[in-house]
Amino acid sequence: MRNKWLVLIGLVLLCLVSGMVIGFISAESIDGWYRSIAKPWWTPPDAVFGPVWTVLYIMMAVAAWLVWLTRDRAGPALVLFFVQLAFNLLWSLLFFAARSPGLALIEVVFLWTAVAATMVAFFNRSRLAGWLFVPYLAWVSFAAVLNAAIWWMNR
Repeated sequence: MRNKWLVLIGLVLLCLVSGMVIGFISAESIDGWYRSIAKPWWTPPDAVFGPVWTVLYIMMAVAAWLVWLTRDRAGPALVLFFVQLAFNLLWSLLFFAARSPGLALIEVVFLWTAVAATMVAFFNRSRLAGWLFVPYLAWVSFAAVLNAAIWWMNR
């Protein structure tokens, strides 16, 4: 019984630490380069991103935990979860650290596909886990459109 709560805590910490690493990687570029590039009028204020990502990371962790609880053949769905988490980190590296909206735009296609595949796999294991991934897919979809607009405006 106790182990299942430790797994939940571990998954939440993993996702939040991933977000903190991304924040650390992105901080210098956000304060300098990102503020100086052209962005569409509908770009959210910088203050929105931290809270949104925090909620999304917690939802992702809970979804992964719910799938882990199903145990029977949950492995492939959890592999997809870790793949999409790696693509999430890679997008930030490309967009902010490398300051390359073009490369990030290519990569976000892989991220979106991995998130969608994870969501489908999670729905097959736990309906609630699948639903917990819907806002994440919506946010990544918005981020992809925003990424494309930024690339277009700064090419």
